[in-house]
Parts: sequence; structure tokens; C-alpha cells
Amino acid sequence: MTRIRDVVQQALATGYLTVDAENQLRKLLRTRYDLEDFKAFMSLQEAAMMGDVKQESRDQCSI
Repeated sequence: MTRIRDVVQQALATGYLTVDAENQLRKLLRTRYDLEDFKAFMSLQEAAMMGDVKQESRDQCSI
């Protein structure tokens, strides 16, 4: 089973969060997760705010 930190790690490595990954995160966040997953998600949020990770869903809005 995929964990939040796995999805986050992929996004941080590529600098890009796909729509599929966003949907996967939404689903995973509705389940029980541990502190490491929470920290990973917070690091993704920070990276997105700083512009280090781009979101595919936001790219589609600007077309």
C-alpha cells in the first residue's frame, strides 16, 4: 500500500505534483496515517508554497 510519504517523495524528487498524485493524497489523508506521513505532507505543502513543487492542477487552470 502506498503511503503519504511515498507520494510526497516522488513529488519532491521531480518538483511536480500530478493530478493523480493529488487525488491519491486526498484519499490517503482520509485514512489513518502516522507522524512521519504528516511531516512529509507538511514538507510538500511548504515546498509548494515556496514554488519548489509545481502542481499540475494549477498549470491546467492557467491555460
